[in-house]
Amino acid sequence: MPQNIVVIGAVALGPKAACRFKRLEPESKVVMVDRDDIISYGGCGIPYFISGDVSDPSHLQETSFHMLRDKTFFKDAKDIDILTKTEALNINRREKYVVIKNLDTREESTLPYDKLVLATGSRPKRLDIPGIDLDGVFAVSNMNAAIAIKDRISSGQVEKALVIGGGFIGLEMAEALTDMWGIETTVVEITDQLLPGLISRNLAQIVKHHMEEKEVSILLEERVERLEGSDRVERAVTASGTLDADLVIVSVGVEPNSDLARAAGLDVSPKGAIVVNSKMQTSDQDIYAGGDCVEVINLISGKPGYYPLGSMANRQGRIIGTNLAGGHAEFPGAVGSLVVKVFDLSIAATGLSIETARREGLDAISALVIQFDRAHFYPEKDLMTLELVVEKTSGRVLGIQGVGPMGEGTVGRINAVASILKYKPTVEDIGNLELAYSPPFSAAMDILNALGNTAENILAGKNRVVDVDEFDELWKQRERGDVVFLDCRGWGNAEPFVNKYAQHWKSIPQDELRARMAEVPRDKKLVLICNTGVRSYEAQVTLDEMGITDSCNLQGGVACLKKWGLDLA
Repeated sequence: MPQNIVVIGAVALGPKAACRFKRLEPESKVVMVDRDDIISYGGCGIPYFISGDVSDPSHLQETSFHMLRDKTFFKDAKDIDILTKTEALNINRREKYVVIKNLDTREESTLPYDKLVLATGSRPKRLDIPGIDLDGVFAVSNMNAAIAIKDRISSGQVEKALVIGGGFIGLEMAEALTDMWGIETTVVEITDQLLPGLISRNLAQIVKHHMEEKEVSILLEERVERLEGSDRVERAVTASGTLDADLVIVSVGVEPNSDLARAAGLDVSPKGAIVVNSKMQTSDQDIYAGGDCVEVINLISGKPGYYPLGSMANRQGRIIGTNLAGGHAEFPGAVGSLVVKVFDLSIAATGLSIETARREGLDAISALVIQFDRAHFYPEKDLMTLELVVEKTSGRVLGIQGVGPMGEGTVGRINAVASILKYKPTVEDIGNLELAYSPPFSAAMDILNALGNTAENILAGKNRVVDVDEFDELWKQRERGDVVFLDCRGWGNAEPFVNKYAQHWKSIPQDELRARMAEVPRDKKLVLICNTGVRSYEAQVTLDEMGITDSCNLQGGVACLKKWGLDLA
């Protein structure tokens, strides 16, 4: 029997659910409602439209075969009716209709439904400070906001910009402003790292250093207290000073758009997201919801999680479309995967970072490896940094994050682990993961395999490590005289450090260590160093064999120090 389906929201999940359903039940009627006039666009492409990589906003609305996904397209190609510039005011669940209002005419009417889909998405969190409503202050919330930002920039009205928030949207916007337009840009982040909760502090420091090399100013542990200006924004006042800015991008996160659901009496979580089951049904079996307005189970922690990601919204949309037609599709949950481009870096992550794992009460350690993304003898190669987060007692992998050169290498490794995380892999599984090999693409012992093996050695107590931030603290305290930094590389690499820090830096190449054991200090803690952490690990094994056990190995070696911005030479 034909159904009457109403979908509230027409950007990502809504169109996917509507189109999937119409393919299964072409005789049924579908109406989509959206308060905006631009629908069904790739919101994740907004920073690239502002940067100029995407030249026209309509490109974000096109299909892969260059058809514009507007009202006419949905009507002619999909037999779906669209009501744009129309707001859903409330839901009458008992009589099963939605009250809507035309935002142009202000006229109210009702839409009856058999099944209802809430694809209301998210909204930017509002920064409640004086001056937030000044002209020139924007949140990257939709295509109309993006067009307004780009018009202001391209007309020459912006010389200095401030981005409030160091999440992935904030970093993408900082790159867009700096790289294409040459705008002097500052990022202010209230926490002690960029991409908080997504990657570890050490990887975040690599990102920070890279952005600073690209002339983006980064202020961590800083708060914007107010924005000032006469007709438009002119400056930001922080706890420590004043920043001139004629454009301010507020990117302090998003929150679920769940007001409509809450008012209708549907279950909403303490964090404001709509509660759904594995079939994406709300607490009303005739109302489905998905995308940025819902929470789902995190498959690592087993707790509810919030993932405002376009890729997830599309997958959930298909499940909803199937179930609207009487199917039994399920969305089991998520591990939380992301990738972001920041200038010349790709940053990818899945699962839990080390800090997040510990906040969740898990006894976790992390292993870090720096290795070439291709075979070491292949002429074109670059270093990639991966960090594996592991539960100490079981060896279960909890997450992986990586920073590497632009291209598919980093995200490919992260995706390989993301695809198996829900099956609770261990470090041994990662060490033995079967991956395609050819020198232009990877090493015979891929960096993922090396990472699993490194984590296994750490858990076994064979590789006792320090991260760069811990090394930094030891280095700052070197004058106490209780630590020696033992360089396990060849003399050509070690010489500048020995000459500059003769009291603290000692050179014994790893392959000479057994013959020169008498030179190793036995009354001090040894910090072992090589280029990437491999030879220094071999040195640690040798020292343990010789009864010298008070040593630690710098994860990632000098390569990580340099990427971190700690250049001792």
